[in-house]
Amino acid sequence: MVQDGDGSSAPSQTPYEAALEALSSLITKRSRADTSNKGSGFDVLFHYLRILELEEPIAQMKIIHVAGTKGKGSTCTFSESILRHCGFHTGLFTSPHLIDVRERFRLDGVDISEEKFLEYFWWSFNRLKEKATDDIPMPTYFRFLALLAFKIFAREKVDVAILEVGLGGKFDATNVVQAPVVCGISSLGYDHMEILGYTLGAIAGEKAGIFKQGVPAFTVPQPDEAMRVLEEKASLLNVPLQTVQPVNANLLNGLKLGLEGEHQYVNAGLAVALCSTWLQRTGHLGITHQGNTTSLPEQFIKGLTATVSLQGRAQIVPDDYTNSDSSGDLTFYLDGAHSPESMDICARWFSLSSKENSQEKVPDSSRSHDFVQSHADVKAKKNSQILLFNCMSVRDPQLLLPNLMKTCASHGVYFKKALFVPNTSVYHKVGSHSLPPTDPQVDLSWQFSLQRVWENLMGNKGVDDKTPDTLSEELRDDMEMPVKNCENSAVFSSLPSAIKWLRDSVRHNQSTRFQVLVTGSLHLVGDVLRLVKKA
Repeated sequence: MVQDGDGSSAPSQTPYEAALEALSSLITKRSRADTSNKGSGFDVLFHYLRILELEEPIAQMKIIHVAGTKGKGSTCTFSESILRHCGFHTGLFTSPHLIDVRERFRLDGVDISEEKFLEYFWWSFNRLKEKATDDIPMPTYFRFLALLAFKIFAREKVDVAILEVGLGGKFDATNVVQAPVVCGISSLGYDHMEILGYTLGAIAGEKAGIFKQGVPAFTVPQPDEAMRVLEEKASLLNVPLQTVQPVNANLLNGLKLGLEGEHQYVNAGLAVALCSTWLQRTGHLGITHQGNTTSLPEQFIKGLTATVSLQGRAQIVPDDYTNSDSSGDLTFYLDGAHSPESMDICARWFSLSSKENSQEKVPDSSRSHDFVQSHADVKAKKNSQILLFNCMSVRDPQLLLPNLMKTCASHGVYFKKALFVPNTSVYHKVGSHSLPPTDPQVDLSWQFSLQRVWENLMGNKGVDDKTPDTLSEELRDDMEMPVKNCENSAVFSSLPSAIKWLRDSVRHNQSTRFQVLVTGSLHLVGDVLRLVKKA
């Protein structure tokens, strides 16, 4: 019998599971955002700061604050790594998490321990619960997580706190920060339009909400409409706004960035500017890079090229379940792209990486994103690219899937089959490492819609059951079967059944190297990681 933070008992529940259940109680609706992102009750956040005794600690914190549509998590990850390699005690708050909520809170580059998480979680949760009233109710899910991050970083006395905005900027819970050291805006694009606005100008205006009077800010090259708004907002607040260029690969001493993809040089450039300014404004002038375009400090190079963790973004994971048998060959390429622009970047990365990893190389086990197959018979194997996809119904698959298909095709990569599955995770509950049970009554209408879009793109206008393709001809009685199998695609009732089908296919096609791109949803990517890593 375990007693949770409010004194109630829950049999067979670990203390950590009790905390996750309490956290789940703060999720107000089954969606990715609530009305607080539109400014609803933003001022109540300052009441929470008083309750949690955070006003003075936040005022003393030396903060880097980053908003954006694409690349803000990567920018924050690079910034943390750079300053950690400069010798500072770092705190990093990012979102979302993919497997474990503790991924959101990193101290010195490592997820917060379960013990510390529980200590700070229950102190904050119980304090807020004791003080809750009709006027100041318990904070919603993301607001609580942001407040918890501030509490963790204050109690751990970090030298620098790097905060990734959750959604938007102006009304994001991280924007209770009044005096950051420096702000950054990563690449802007169309996402969360129902909350942030339907033009790049409106979206840029929300992101620029993190600008503070006189505090320097940096951004990357942006579309003209977005850049005009950023400049206008900066001018109103006397913010010196500078546009920074991508990091020059020649400055890295022949090393690769710690995160995969050509687009990461843009994010790395923003991180270098943010860290240089942070060092300068906090009085650490001995390490600064400000204005130097011909070299980078050694600590910066180490920080940018170190193996850093950003799960679900350009991540390559071999399936140990099949690959433990020397004849198996199944690799997952995971990227949580879910906007047209990020889908294009994802497709380029997958096309180049899948080709690169088809070559026989000596694997470097120290870098998971450099994973390559090294089976003795590697050259004899043919490649088969499979798409494993889902996206939220607020997304437009007519924008996402054509971008993905066309960009891959321009690089000579064509999917043998597209698999469409429902997400296993649910929005109203924070899960642990274990996946919730599959719902036998799951509604697959959205997956069938995605399948129709894909088949139309492939030139198959009537989506009826077709003669199985050559990949499916190998199906045996002991193989997992899809709910609906078409010429170029299949719908599965659950993610585990799709994974089983892939593993069955590997078992029956040992001369084939299966390269599976998992994209469209960070929830889907997280679910795949949980399934594959526990195998």
